[in-house]
Amino acid sequence: MPTEHDLWRKKLAPLGLTEFGELHWNATTPELYEHAIRHGEGLMAHLGPFVVNTGQHRGRSPNDKFVVQQPPSEPHIWWDETKPFAPEMFDRLRGRVTAYLRGCDLYVQDCHVCNHPDYRMPIRVITQKAWHSLFARDMFLRVFDREELLKHEPEFTVIHSGDFRADKEQDGTNSGAFIIINFEERICLIGGTLYGGEIKKAIFTILNYLLPGKGVLSMHCSANLGDRGDTALFFGLSGTGKTTLSADPERLLIGDDEHGWCDDGIFNFEGGCYAKVINLSREAEPAIYECTRRFGTILENVAMSRRTRRIDLDDDTFTENTRAAYPVNYIGRIVEEGRAGHPKNVVFLTCDADGVMPPVSKLNPNQALYHFLSGYTADVAGVDTSLEKGQTRPRFSPCFGAPFLARPPLVYAQMLGERIKKHRVNCWLVNTGWVGGRYDQSDRVKIQFTRAIIRAILTGGLAKVEMVTDPYFGLAIPVECPGVPRKVLIPEQSWRSKKDYTASAQMVADRFRANFERRFADAAKSILAGGPPKA
Repeated sequence: MPTEHDLWRKKLAPLGLTEFGELHWNATTPELYEHAIRHGEGLMAHLGPFVVNTGQHRGRSPNDKFVVQQPPSEPHIWWDETKPFAPEMFDRLRGRVTAYLRGCDLYVQDCHVCNHPDYRMPIRVITQKAWHSLFARDMFLRVFDREELLKHEPEFTVIHSGDFRADKEQDGTNSGAFIIINFEERICLIGGTLYGGEIKKAIFTILNYLLPGKGVLSMHCSANLGDRGDTALFFGLSGTGKTTLSADPERLLIGDDEHGWCDDGIFNFEGGCYAKVINLSREAEPAIYECTRRFGTILENVAMSRRTRRIDLDDDTFTENTRAAYPVNYIGRIVEEGRAGHPKNVVFLTCDADGVMPPVSKLNPNQALYHFLSGYTADVAGVDTSLEKGQTRPRFSPCFGAPFLARPPLVYAQMLGERIKKHRVNCWLVNTGWVGGRYDQSDRVKIQFTRAIIRAILTGGLAKVEMVTDPYFGLAIPVECPGVPRKVLIPEQSWRSKKDYTASAQMVADRFRANFERRFADAAKSILAGGPPKA
């Protein structure tokens, strides 16, 4: 009579995974710790977090991400920014990966994504290393019922072999690393990189393709809930404060990164958080700080004393992009079901390195869609590994998540616009970057000022204050906000030189217009009207 182990092996055979070593199916967190330590994958730190070093790749590798080009998905993919991969090359590379894994121990986690019963999707994550299995266990929705696990049939499978490096000449990749999604076969191959974030963002890209086809807007945003039942969304790229600002001790966290917006409200895609932790402090971010000191948390590229096993969150020896992955319930105040009603406020977070964007401004619906499609921010060292410490670079990332989009940005913008209009959502642009000058001449907005701004937005404190119109961006800027000096709120007043401010503001406004003309010249005239007014 077949055993459970025989059943599990049989489930992997259609993927080409045969003749492997030990199979560890849905191993628990303590088991995965034991295996990872035994195999030298990392070390346990003081109080229990597991510390790993991801080696060459300490961030995502966007140039190594592909989608297999084939019908019926091909007409719906955003090929302007998505690199195609030939089906025959995918089959060949998958064969090489599965051959490489023969004789290797394999770890499998059967999980779900999407905290909504109508859209919940079973997935399977197969990894070569125990800590990557723990990463999947931390990030996605766990299945605890044994009978349910035995019946688990994934709708998408990730095969992760971090130690296998592709041959770009033979395999058609850009380097030894690769992240390749096949929507028709429902498989994602990842190899040549140990960075855990590739697993998480591959699943996000998959959902960004599947959910809009079901009438659900997929969003790169965090979300939280107030005591009055008011939901807030925070869109933003890495380094803008999306995770930090949503972990508000006065509100309940729904999720820190990825959500869907359907007919009855919003829902978290994940069961975990993936926070950037460089320079994290107990005083400024107490909830996230405590998560870095718990058993089950994975710390990527965080410096640690091998003698005392104490971590140093201020140490950027390996990278400024240090990360913590942990279950969302490690944050004290959360929405247990991972769902809430339609948002009352949507906040777009930008990190402006030129110091001309106001710390807060109110957006009309056309401006909201313009800035959503623009996705303006600045890359900073650590998030962008091509930059040296202290460097920044302006970036426009449509929908505040271009690397993870599968469909054209206007698809998501249209869905967002419909929801903003239907539910009368207030939209805001908040700059968490620099004020009073460029990044090399001034300081970033103080976190206490940004928190005060967010508090005023969510409590209605900015609803009736006087607004002035920014001459370069056409934005409505409140002239007062509790806890924030007026000089900080009005960019022109925070610069020492009005001439320098004018030159910088005109430059950034021109940058916005040039980007939009290049990418979205065919957008509706109403959206185009939401951009910086022409001089």
